[in-house]
Amino acid sequence: MIYVHIPFCRSFCTYCGFYSELLGRRDGAGAVTAGAFAEALSREFDMREAWQAGSPDTLYIGGGTPSVLPLSVLSSIAGKAAALSGTGTFSEFTVEVNPEDIVEGGHAYVEGLLAAGADRVSMGIQSFDDRFLRWMNRRHDAAQAVEAYRILREAGAGNISVDLIFGLPLMDDMLWQDTLDKALDLPYSMPDHVSAYQLSVEPGSALEKMMLRGRCSEASDEDCLSQYGILCRTLASAGYHHYEVSNFALPGKEAVHNSAYWNGSMYLGFGPGAHSYTVSSGVHTRSWNRPSLKEYVEAMADGMPERVRESETLTGEQLAIERVMLTLRTDSGIPEDELVRICGRAKVDRQLSIGNFARTGTAVRIPEDRFFISDNIIAEIIS
Repeated sequence: MIYVHIPFCRSFCTYCGFYSELLGRRDGAGAVTAGAFAEALSREFDMREAWQAGSPDTLYIGGGTPSVLPLSVLSSIAGKAAALSGTGTFSEFTVEVNPEDIVEGGHAYVEGLLAAGADRVSMGIQSFDDRFLRWMNRRHDAAQAVEAYRILREAGAGNISVDLIFGLPLMDDMLWQDTLDKALDLPYSMPDHVSAYQLSVEPGSALEKMMLRGRCSEASDEDCLSQYGILCRTLASAGYHHYEVSNFALPGKEAVHNSAYWNGSMYLGFGPGAHSYTVSSGVHTRSWNRPSLKEYVEAMADGMPERVRESETLTGEQLAIERVMLTLRTDSGIPEDELVRICGRAKVDRQLSIGNFARTGTAVRIPEDRFFISDNIIAEIIS
């Protein structure tokens, strides 16, 4: 698995806490051009050719906003990643895009992405209500989201995922149902995949500052629970497989790359702020590049990636806890004997007795009607 973090956006969304810089800003880190970033990324690929786990078989280009980059830059990044894979191809290659960039680039831009090897597109729509889109400081409106989806389908994109957000301030059940109905009525065919997230207050985001200043308040737990229920029922009726707390797929369209994270697979991350997880000689290591574009470009230019890279060795206890946390987010769950070994028989039996766990064959999972409180259930079982 390879993840490439594109640290550029043209504006910052109200809720976003991911590391990014404004593309084209004339001072500070934003003065780094897309070309300079691509050159630094290429150097990082060259300096990390040794892959200890065979050929990585998925590529995910995320951000930030990858679609703000010129097609030539994205194609170059894809080429470097393909060379690292050993086979030159991936079982899944996802690129994140924003609707306004697809509308601006048109069919030619999408065709270029597909020609570069992308076979899955993840588009951040978030809402089909222009009032909410303005509040989120999104650069597109609802009409552009529909048009972008049309362009993707017409250009040949056969695997499209869309992102939606519920639990927005002043969103009621009717507005959320309208968003879901419009998502399922997009041109040509329904999205192959839907990722739907409850609005959260991320550290450092504009939303956090608004909350601290009393300029808005979070939706109630009752409203969020109701909207999550609407989400589950609506997508189930449309034939989607609810395979992870926030992710739904038409049969066979589950995200291969993201599923590998939940299964504990190794991955390499490239770009400022990107994380990696590797295992060598029985040692499990998590490493990451510090989120500083300027420092990243300078370190790669000097051939010293270690200047911006930090790491930690994971203990057996950490690995066990992460295993529980990740697998219980999925509908597959975790083998019961493994969960008992990690957390103890008494804790597992208690969760089974109150309905927070259900058995599926030899595995234990959190039932869909308890997915909404999965974080609380997981916190209790690992405490």
